[in-house]
Amino acid sequence: MNQTSIDSSKAKNTSTNERPKVGKYETLDGRLLAKPAVSRSHNLICTNFVSLVGSRVHRSSCEVYACDMQVQLGRDSVYFPDVIVVKGEAEFADENAEMLTNPTIVVEIFSSSSKSSYRAQKLEGYLAIPKLKECLLVGESEMRVEHYAWQNAKQWIYRIYNEREDVIVLDSINCKLALSEVYAQVNLRGSELNFKAAN
Repeated sequence: MNQTSIDSSKAKNTSTNERPKVGKYETLDGRLLAKPAVSRSHNLICTNFVSLVGSRVHRSSCEVYACDMQVQLGRDSVYFPDVIVVKGEAEFADENAEMLTNPTIVVEIFSSSSKSSYRAQKLEGYLAIPKLKECLLVGESEMRVEHYAWQNAKQWIYRIYNEREDVIVLDSINCKLALSEVYAQVNLRGSELNFKAAN
């Protein structure tokens, strides 16, 4: 996903109320970044994730958020993951409950044009969240999910899912997702996946 940098002398320590009201902005190391509109494929993948995870954890203590929930990483970075799962009670940095501090799982959907440096910087930020257990980096134009699963303070297990028959195992919330379900109805290089998500 391409990002547009916005110069601002007030970027550091920017609170929710101080950010521009038009559009959606992330704060990356004190720099405001405007998030562009997303594609049809991006929207479908995000919707599939929320629907699939939500249907599997709706009777548990988990909450699932999509797109508009912020995650705070220290004082100078605030991200908008595409999907967030919180197991247990959600904790917030602000009174309006708009800035989450304890995600259990974050999902980021990236386009093929996303800069590798930006992607790596966001990943590093996510993996530094004390209570995060799993991070998923999802390809928008190809069937590919990179999965980071927390093991201990010094170790994350890295897996790649890139076959339609692959199953993503989210141990932190006791949930399994078929890759074909995640990419249901998404046009990947001219081939439409019409697989319907299981109930």
